[in-house]
Amino acid sequence: MKIAATRPLPGPAWDELDDVVVGERPDAEILIVMNEPVPFDALPALRLVANFSVGYDRIDVAECRARGIALTNTPGVLDAATADLAMALMLAARRRVVEGDAAIRNGDWPHLVAREVTGATLAIVGLGRIGSAVARRAAGFDMRVIGVRSRQGDLDAALREADIVSVHAPLNDDTRGLISRERLALLRDGATLVNTARGAVIDEDALVDELVSGRIDAGLDVFAHEPRVPEALIGLPNVVLTPHVASSTVETRAAMTRVVVDNVLAFARGEPLPTPVL
Repeated sequence: MKIAATRPLPGPAWDELDDVVVGERPDAEILIVMNEPVPFDALPALRLVANFSVGYDRIDVAECRARGIALTNTPGVLDAATADLAMALMLAARRRVVEGDAAIRNGDWPHLVAREVTGATLAIVGLGRIGSAVARRAAGFDMRVIGVRSRQGDLDAALREADIVSVHAPLNDDTRGLISRERLALLRDGATLVNTARGAVIDEDALVDELVSGRIDAGLDVFAHEPRVPEALIGLPNVVLTPHVASSTVETRAAMTRVVVDNVLAFARGEPLPTPVL
């Protein structure tokens, strides 16, 4: 089958695909993307979109369905890496690791007083595969975990009670702006907010205001308008910023490629797709 990809993928599985064009290919029957908009009209022969990501919020699922185009993603294989980064951001933000590093590099030796992770109450917003992986890691820090699956009153109660909030909800119509200005105001002074899901799950303007005020701190791997990061965050000492790298390990990216290739090969053979979205 004729395959196009927006970029080459890492790992040995990539070499198993034949007839792949990286870039534009109008006759493509299969398109491999990294959660990117699909140019449907430019690809009239398209039959499969293989997404190198677990999230697919930038792909028009309704249009795929209307055109009879199959869609796959890469769930499961990036759970551990994402959970690891969530814990790293918690530790870095709570213990002021980046602030201390910057001070030493600047020739200073400040007396930094931090907040502990051990024994803290952790609210996990989105208790799916990744959220559950975070919960398992939190147990090693003797944290009290509150899992939140819905956007009803249990979320508000969890935000009021938490020392740390870790966001793992997918971005869709129900979760866009889920952590609103009003909900951010529920966080206690000194709370830590970690987001390794999607930036738009949180009201970014409201979050910036809270961080500028110094009332809370945060560890952010995702932003509402990537790659743009709100300018006001750049100089703040109470936020740790990473460039959407939760799944960016050698091992995880190779495993994600393996899932993409398995979906492409199964589709080409007319077999059931391993990880279908639709």
